[in-house]
Amino acid sequence: MAGLTEKHKMLAGKLFDINDKILKKEYLIAANLLFKLNNTKPSLIKKREKIIRKLFGKTSKNFEIISPFFCDYGYNIEIGENFFCNFGCVILDAGKVKFGDNVFLAPNVNIYTVEHPIDPQERALYKEFAKPITIGNNVWIGGNTTILPGVNIGDNTVIGAGSVVTKNIPQNVIAFGNPCKVFRKISLNDKIMNNL
Repeated sequence: MAGLTEKHKMLAGKLFDINDKILKKEYLIAANLLFKLNNTKPSLIKKREKIIRKLFGKTSKNFEIISPFFCDYGYNIEIGENFFCNFGCVILDAGKVKFGDNVFLAPNVNIYTVEHPIDPQERALYKEFAKPITIGNNVWIGGNTTILPGVNIGDNTVIGAGSVVTKNIPQNVIAFGNPCKVFRKISLNDKIMNNL
């Protein structure tokens, strides 16, 4: 790891020092933008969008994020078209977090890319590492769900409220629980019921 900055280590999923000066500076830049976002009137849509575009690594044409919203750095978050994020979302984005198109996050969804060492002496040195999270297209994440590091959620999937997602979830399923498990596949009947 010689020659790599702490930021390079973070982005590579290696153990890094969260007290690194560059990372602290970038964290404060994001924190200031979040303060501005969370204290901007909901009616000032264009102003809010401008802040989010400055904060996130990649944005789409259409998106909505309802305050309060919190993240670590912001630049590791990428959102697709028609992204919707309800109240109280927290994204710890030391690792990449990618959302496809038409992703809906219910209130109080927590997305954590960060892990800490198990060894208490190493953990006390403020070291951590991150694993990326990918959420596919047309995914709905229920309220109070927590998504843990390294998880991928497939297209068209629904995650039930209160779930703790510890492992990958495939596409076209309904999954829920702690730990989150697949309940069943999404069927033609689900489409019919939505058209009633």
